[in-house]
Amino acid sequence: MNKTATGEIEQGERFAFGANWARFLSGLDEVRIQRAEQSLQEMLALDRLDGLRFLDAGSGSGLFSLAARRLGATVHSFDFDPQSVACAAELRHRYFPDDREWTVEQGSVLDVDYLAGLGGFDVVYSWGVLHHTGHMWPAMENMAPLVSSGGRLFIAIYNDQGYLSRRWWKIKRAYNHHVWLRPLLLTYGLMRAWGLTILLDLYHLTPFASWRTYHKERGMSPWWDVVDWIGGWPYEVATPEAVFRFYRDRGFVLQNMVTRQGIGCNEFVFVRETSPSGKKGPM
Repeated sequence: MNKTATGEIEQGERFAFGANWARFLSGLDEVRIQRAEQSLQEMLALDRLDGLRFLDAGSGSGLFSLAARRLGATVHSFDFDPQSVACAAELRHRYFPDDREWTVEQGSVLDVDYLAGLGGFDVVYSWGVLHHTGHMWPAMENMAPLVSSGGRLFIAIYNDQGYLSRRWWKIKRAYNHHVWLRPLLLTYGLMRAWGLTILLDLYHLTPFASWRTYHKERGMSPWWDVVDWIGGWPYEVATPEAVFRFYRDRGFVLQNMVTRQGIGCNEFVFVRETSPSGKKGPM
């Protein structure tokens, strides 16, 4: 593993995202892949991505890189965590062996020199990534130049819940700094995220129905999403208004948005209509 990523994980300064994604891939099936494709189609308002360049910035499991490639895009995937890079490479080998239209690399959304060499893209996708860098606003800034004129930027950022977000900040930090606390914190997170839903399913005589159908939202796994949520560190948040203003000031127009009232990510699709203005957002 890359020394920088390894060092941060060993010091409790970063969650082992790649290791979590590797476990998720063991349960990946055609239904999940199709749902990931549908998620892209719905949010981007596009049936196909033929002829488009798709950048997966922080590719994680590689699932959405695979979905974009199956929809016809030329895909460039990169991630900071080498185990995540290995996940995307495995999916490429499994579904598109020796494919020249799908590149998988190690890189960082904070490495401006690396990003400068990538060129422009018709779709820049970074779902649930930028708030895990430790430098969210600079990472958001770095995404803007990668979007070609008329292109789309699809990002997801943790919702700012005020004092509740500060509580989750402490929980996530504790999870990464104190190994012995992890089982307790995971149990707490599972109960917070799923306790009421499971009880309601039992009340309606459909035990665990919501858990079993969770993958229909984005093709993801309920358990590994809980692990990712509790362990996901570094951790930053933003209000929908702050994200909107940030990209509006850089020449982007909001095309689509999904907001969350509680924990989770707000999703945004912006279209770049003008050149960035150079204005600075909150840092």
